[in-house]
Amino acid sequence: MKHFPHPLAGRRRLAAALAATLGLLALSGAHAAGYPEHPVTVVVPYPPGGGADIFGRAIAHAMEPGLKQTVLVENKPGAGGNVGMAYVARAKADGYTLGLGTIGTQTINQFLYSNMAFDPEHDLVPIALVSTTPNVIAVSAKSPYKTVADIIEAARAAKEKKLTYASPGVGSSVHLTGAYFEAMAGIPLLHVPFKGTSASLPAVAGGQVDLLFDNLPGSLAQIKDGKLVRGVAVTSAQRDPSVPDLPTVAESGLPGFDVTAWFALYAPRSTPAPVVKQLIEAARGGLRDPALAASFATMGAKPGTLFGDDLAAFERAERKKWGQLIKDKGITAQ
Repeated sequence: MKHFPHPLAGRRRLAAALAATLGLLALSGAHAAGYPEHPVTVVVPYPPGGGADIFGRAIAHAMEPGLKQTVLVENKPGAGGNVGMAYVARAKADGYTLGLGTIGTQTINQFLYSNMAFDPEHDLVPIALVSTTPNVIAVSAKSPYKTVADIIEAARAAKEKKLTYASPGVGSSVHLTGAYFEAMAGIPLLHVPFKGTSASLPAVAGGQVDLLFDNLPGSLAQIKDGKLVRGVAVTSAQRDPSVPDLPTVAESGLPGFDVTAWFALYAPRSTPAPVVKQLIEAARGGLRDPALAASFATMGAKPGTLFGDDLAAFERAERKKWGQLIKDKGITAQ
C-alpha cells in the first residue's frame, strides 16, 4: 500500500528550514551588534617611524569614533611586510585583528618572494584604501648631488663602485621605485635595504649610503628641515603641495616616470560580512574627516576613497602592472 506524506509535513519542513535560516541571520546580526566589545588592533608590518606606521596610526585613531572602541597599533616588521600581514591572515576572523597592507605586501611581494606565507588576494578582505603618497629621492645635506641629472651622471661615471641607495626594506614600493629608476635611467645602483626609515635615513645623512628612496611622509620632516638630508625629486607625475619646490623625476629628465605608494586596511578572510561592513563604514567616516585630510596634506599624502570590492579591483590592476615590471626587469628579493 502506498503511503502519501501528510499534507502538513512539507510545510513543517519548510518552516523548520526558515526558522534555522532566520536563526543564523539573527546570530550574525547579534555578532555585528555586539562588535566591537573590546579594543581592535591594527598590525603595521613595518617598524615605527616610516610611512606605513604613520598611516596605520592615523586610520586607527580615525576609526575609533565609528567603532566606539579603542583601536591599538602593533608593529610586526620583517620580510618586506610579509611577516606582519601573514600574522593578520592567520588571525581569528572576528574583526579584532586588522592589517595595514601596502602596495608592497599586497601587489609586489608575491612576484619577488618564492615562499610567501599568505595569499594577498585570497587570504585577506579589503576594507579601505587609507592613503596614497609619492615616494621621494633624497641625499645627505653634504652630498654634491643636487638634481636627478647629477645622480645619473655620477652613477654612469662610477664604473667600479656603484652608487648605493637605501630603502626601508626589500620588496617595498620604495625598493621597487629604486629598481625602476635604474631601469628608466639606464644606470646600475646598489640597493642597501634597512629595517625602516628610522635606520635608512641616518645612514644617508651620515654619508654611509649615497641616496635615500623613501615614502615622502617618512622623511618629509627631515627634508623640510634640511640639516641632515636634502630632497632631490618626488616620484609622482605631479609635484606635491607639501614640497612644492621639489621637482618630479619626470620633469627632471625621465619623462613618464610615475610611482605612487599606497596603504590600505585589511581583515582576515572569513571575517563575518556584518563586521566587514561595520569596519568599512568606520573607515569611510574617519577618512572623510577634514582634519585628517589636512593632516595628510602636511605629510604629502591624500586620504583614500576606495572601499571593499572597489579596493579589490584596484589591487588586481596594480598586481598586473607591478608583476609585469618585475618579470621584465628580472627583479628578485635576493
